[in-house]
Amino acid sequence: MSNSLLRHIHAEHLNSEQQRAVLTTQGRVLILAGAGSGKTSTLAYRAAHLIHNQHIPPTALLGLTFTNKAAQEMKERIGKIISKDKASQITLCTFHSFCMQVLRHHIERLGYTKRFSLYDEKDIQRLITQLTRSLLEHDGKLPSLATITAMLQEKQHQKHPSSEFPQVQQKFIDQLHQGLQTSLRAYNAVDFDSLISLTVELFTSHPDILQQYHERYQFIMIDEYQDTNPTQYLLASLLASKHNNLCVVGDDDQSIYGWRGAEVKHILEFNYDTLIKLEQNYRSSTVILDAANAVIKNNTERHPKTLWSQKKSTFPIVVFHAPSEQEEAEAVVSRILSLKEEYNYAWRDFAILYRSNQLSRPFEIALMQAHNKTQEGWKRGIPYEVFGGLELYERSEIKDLMAYLKVLSNPKDQEALLRIINYPRRGISEKTLDLLTSYNRKHHISLWHLLQGIVQDLDHLQELIHTLPQGAYQSIKRFVELMSQAMEEFTLKPLHTALSWLLDAIDYKSAICDEVKSDKMQSFKWDNVQECVRLLQSYEEDTESPGTLEDFLATTLLDSQKISRKSIPSHDYVNLLTFHSAKGLEFPVCFLVGLEDHLIPHEKSLLETGLEEERRLMYVALTRCKERLFLSMARSRKKHGKEMQSSPSRFLFEIPKECMHMASHKHTTEASLH
Repeated sequence: MSNSLLRHIHAEHLNSEQQRAVLTTQGRVLILAGAGSGKTSTLAYRAAHLIHNQHIPPTALLGLTFTNKAAQEMKERIGKIISKDKASQITLCTFHSFCMQVLRHHIERLGYTKRFSLYDEKDIQRLITQLTRSLLEHDGKLPSLATITAMLQEKQHQKHPSSEFPQVQQKFIDQLHQGLQTSLRAYNAVDFDSLISLTVELFTSHPDILQQYHERYQFIMIDEYQDTNPTQYLLASLLASKHNNLCVVGDDDQSIYGWRGAEVKHILEFNYDTLIKLEQNYRSSTVILDAANAVIKNNTERHPKTLWSQKKSTFPIVVFHAPSEQEEAEAVVSRILSLKEEYNYAWRDFAILYRSNQLSRPFEIALMQAHNKTQEGWKRGIPYEVFGGLELYERSEIKDLMAYLKVLSNPKDQEALLRIINYPRRGISEKTLDLLTSYNRKHHISLWHLLQGIVQDLDHLQELIHTLPQGAYQSIKRFVELMSQAMEEFTLKPLHTALSWLLDAIDYKSAICDEVKSDKMQSFKWDNVQECVRLLQSYEEDTESPGTLEDFLATTLLDSQKISRKSIPSHDYVNLLTFHSAKGLEFPVCFLVGLEDHLIPHEKSLLETGLEEERRLMYVALTRCKERLFLSMARSRKKHGKEMQSSPSRFLFEIPKECMHMASHKHTTEASLH
């Protein structure tokens, strides 16, 4: 019977455990999917089996992932098995996208409006800084707020506060947390974490809404379950509480986001009816898997499993120890050139992986300075791409400027107005903003018109005006005068000239210096601001008719969307990325660099997330490689400007000697390549 069901969806080629995962649909199912074990295909066939063989309506399936890429890939795979039409009817999205959909329909029950704004980490960090200044009544430079931010995140993720923080600090965090929630409500805004916590609050306080989702979704699948935080765990529990058909998929050995609130215990302690292990790996050679298995088995908090492969090991793992970080980088690039020439690899087949972004610079320099042979002759520089960098339009200082321009173009843009009304700080407190936004929502007038009415001292606003502190009233008056003058400047002058005037008028450079501590970062942010002025000037020069602010903003939006999509597979670049960024990716040739004991395990992370998570990170990095794996380190490395001696990572000693070939960093023989 099971064979005929598998034939109906063309799944006979799956291995026995994959087939079992496809056919087991009732109850609580835990699928432990090792690296490269064909997880996506298995889940796609499982969804197809439910729809095609068990006649479950596609709309009754809910699949939650952690990335849009994973959700899109899953939907495409399902569409190839059954039909695109049926696949499109499945709710298959990220946790955050699902919660966004829920809140767009029901957030008014929690006192927000449906047109709420979504704040990113930088927006929230700036708000925390403003609130801290207000609570401490301090206008000077603040010390690092990293500890306070970490405590707020613990509170947001519904964790118990760490006992290492004193009681007085806990009290301040409670005040700050309350102020943050009040401010977000005043701005009609939520941050990414709040998307999920507010949905949990909605389902908990309004059971009738939860019932609607119970009636719709009979089967729930959650991908990368090892990455869930306590709030996501609560959400999954609420959604599955009626039908109890919950299938969670993940790998505890790849739980590497403890610093973001993920708790590996959710997958370790999952109360399952059925346990399925996908241990056959379709990506890596046996020698790479032998090394990875040997490393990860040293962790005690894990489900026992061993990856295996039918791919024969042609190449041993090459290990070399360079005298310095510069020589390590040169040795890696030299091997890349030799492998490309000898075996005809494409540049995109190579990946240089490191524990933290600070390690990328020597490799970037070595790649830029290298000479490679092309059809046109010798050429200086190897094309490469660093993953994880912020684009210009994603940076907070540029978002601020864009918000100013949006308000000048369209004063009714309340989301942009709320972003800039007290930035740079001008004495309009969160309490004042709460009063203003409550009034403008209640009386259905735009916030800008309300501010103008206050400045004009209109009769029907007298009661509101008298409730405002005198300082806030004067600040509102100055802000309206500033924006009115700015509108005139942008009407009469070239756009880039008007923007330069605005930067001086709001003293934006001082605001940047107040916000960030290092001279280097201050200079970096101000350079970005000047780049924005240059972009505006270029737009005016390239536009035949007189350019308008509205057209520039529309053009900028389109350009930023193009820029964000630059990382497409057809581009032939060497890949530079962190171990974290590499998760979910695979490359024929991998160089794991900087394998030194203070870097991996990372000395700071050892204290924050522990040795076992660092070992899982090493395991993830090892299992990215398909064919040829190189492990390297430097005997000395600069730290805080000083040359420091370093020791090989303790994880290297956990790899069996027979898996490795020790080579000179100067590869003068073929053995240093394989």
